[in-house]
Amino acid sequence: MKKIEVLGVGCPNCKKTEAIIRQVVEKKGWTEGQEYVIEKITNPSDIAARGILATPGVSVDGVVKFSGKIPSPRMIEGWL
Repeated sequence: MKKIEVLGVGCPNCKKTEAIIRQVVEKKGWTEGQEYVIEKITNPSDIAARGILATPGVSVDGVVKFSGKIPSPRMIEGWL
């Protein structure tokens, strides 16, 4: 199961990033809780501890993949 973390305090870009991720996994036909889980990390200390200096950030299976702007669906597909 893929663990996908969306790192951000809840700004519009963070919400858009989560929405795009959900669209990508839905397109793959994945079921939440079976093939993937999405966690929202909103605590600034937890975000900084992962090395994220600009939000939104995305981590997959504990590895930071992207930060600072909204990723494209194609980028997300590549991470999964």
